[in-house]
Amino acid sequence: MSIDAVVETQQRRAADLEARVRDWLSPTTGSERAVDSGCGTGALAIALAPLVREVVGVDVDEERLEAARRLAPSNVTFVAGDAAALPFEFGTFDLAGCLRVLHHARRPELVVSELARVVRPGGRILLADQIAPADPLTALELDRFERARDPSHTRLLPDGDIKALFEANDVGIARSEVVRERRELEPYLDLAGTAGEQRERARELAPDESYWAEIGWYLAVKRGL
Repeated sequence: MSIDAVVETQQRRAADLEARVRDWLSPTTGSERAVDSGCGTGALAIALAPLVREVVGVDVDEERLEAARRLAPSNVTFVAGDAAALPFEFGTFDLAGCLRVLHHARRPELVVSELARVVRPGGRILLADQIAPADPLTALELDRFERARDPSHTRLLPDGDIKALFEANDVGIARSEVVRERRELEPYLDLAGTAGEQRERARELAPDESYWAEIGWYLAVKRGL
């Protein structure tokens, strides 16, 4: 996947993402400590930065972390680490974020459990990810396309499964919304750097030349005193 293409897309969407994050997390005090799990090139960490005292971004990919460091303001730092095994103690953060990570995780339940673990009781988790269609066969076909486009894709979870993962970790849903996102096939393939036979295979499996993807947004609160 082209880091330059990812950064270009990220910067184009930055203002919209910051506005959405501000809306979902309002009010914040400005004193919070936040973590962006599976931060990639830092889109969510950078959107969180104006709202909190400190943000720590975590990702396994050093190349993406280097790109994130070049973009981020001074109250954001980045460390290497696995979203399924975050390198922090219990209750370290007031806020935890996770943007478009679950469908790349082999064990998405571990990603959610780690978000819950590192947030203090009463702290909040903001998670967004593409969700699976309700029809299982349609979901299977969409996963085949996504894996052909990007082999790091594992599986889209349906809305109900994501909510169940929160509940399993004693985290209550405070707000949720499904947003439809228009996707043009060729730019979407470009973003992943899909080329040659892999690109032809992805085209064969694509829903259409232009189609709607569903993105689930969730704000949850860690239960406890």
